[in-house]
Amino acid sequence: MVSHSHLIQYLDFTDWGIFFAVLAATLASVIYGQTLKNKLTKEEQLSTLELLLMGRKLTLPIFVATLVATWYGGIFGVTALTFEKGIYNLLTQGIFWYVSYILFAFFLVKRIRQFDVMTIPELSGKLFGPKAERLTASLNFLNLLPLAYTISLGLFLQAMFGGTLLMNTSLGVLLVTLWSLWGGFRAVVFSDVVQFFFMILAVVLVVVFAWAKMGSPLTLIDKLPASHMDWSGGEKLSAILVWGFIALSTLVDPNFYQRCLAADSEKTARRGILISTVIWFLFDCCTTLGALYARAAMPEADPQNAYLQFSIQLVPHGVRGLILAGILAIILSTLDSYLFNAATCVSYDFFKLKDRFKIWHHHIALIFVAIISVILGMQFDGNVIEVWKTLGSFSAACLLFPMLMGQMFPGRITEQSFCWAVSLGCLGIVSWKILNHLYHFSAIDEFYIGLLLTTVILLPNLVKKKA
Repeated sequence: MVSHSHLIQYLDFTDWGIFFAVLAATLASVIYGQTLKNKLTKEEQLSTLELLLMGRKLTLPIFVATLVATWYGGIFGVTALTFEKGIYNLLTQGIFWYVSYILFAFFLVKRIRQFDVMTIPELSGKLFGPKAERLTASLNFLNLLPLAYTISLGLFLQAMFGGTLLMNTSLGVLLVTLWSLWGGFRAVVFSDVVQFFFMILAVVLVVVFAWAKMGSPLTLIDKLPASHMDWSGGEKLSAILVWGFIALSTLVDPNFYQRCLAADSEKTARRGILISTVIWFLFDCCTTLGALYARAAMPEADPQNAYLQFSIQLVPHGVRGLILAGILAIILSTLDSYLFNAATCVSYDFFKLKDRFKIWHHHIALIFVAIISVILGMQFDGNVIEVWKTLGSFSAACLLFPMLMGQMFPGRITEQSFCWAVSLGCLGIVSWKILNHLYHFSAIDEFYIGLLLTTVILLPNLVKKKA
């Protein structure tokens, strides 16, 4: 197979017809969601609850569709990791995360829904105080910046049409921003329903055609480097465990909280997460197998877009358009959610516009987030995995332990202790990373420094009596 070419040359009229039909179906789903919104009273339509949580009316099928679709925008990151390191990806980007999802379902859903809140910073404010709410909003914003997904969209368009990553990323994010400005969380949810179907179909079709053309996955053992069957990926245990902790950041993930708070019941949220976990496992198996097939067929390809190149050259016309639409759906379904929630963090949490919340505040914040995401995303040179590790470290190391302790032992941690712990944890991560980059004096990941500082400061509070 050819490894360096623009995908547009492999498409014919049928492919383009199917590709745009999927986009049209997505738009139709958003319009349908708006027609349902128009049946609400004027007061309900303009309410903050409707804009941010769709009135807390997510039923089980819609909950599953929007949660699954939102969680997989970095497909080029996970497939590139598989292409380079094999099943190590399934451990670090799969198994660790499934454990986190199950923990969330059984231990956090009930606690979260007991609070009358709409966001994680608002929950932090109720647990600790207003200063803690602002600090949590700052870290939440870092966690929500969709750098990985703006990069993924840019890589997709670049593989399709050529050009620079900056140009493709800018144009792609511009279109998604225009989409996201219309309809609030409802538009995100209803577009996710259609995108969920096509993203699943796309990754399954890649495996089906690869299996038919190249043989059973068992034959890959002989076609791939031996290291690709090593769960450690050649990494040290400390580096592997960092991904385990980053996966635990799911327990303070804004998208998880938003959908659990938007569900029509606690039962829907818990069952929805468990069903989603099964779907995520099957999805991960498909993307991992697809990337391994790509490595066997195109070992010299660029890891960042090898999966996409392989998929399009593998399947016949018609199916190519469907797979392209499915892969684009994977990216868009995550990017629009992160843009929306990052804008919510700015307008609703950081600037505390709760009592006078207006849609235009949110729109301005969304445009700001889009611009920042493109600018910062270019600093990572298209490396999605590095984005996840860099930004995910702050939430996992500095916010996870304090927030969990606040929910498990309310009243034990003071606002002052919370702020000191989180701030010093962040300072420790940044300082250690800079010093280690300059002097290379330690192999210890900066994540562990942040986690240590945060934990040590808060532990004495847990033995105190409830405030």
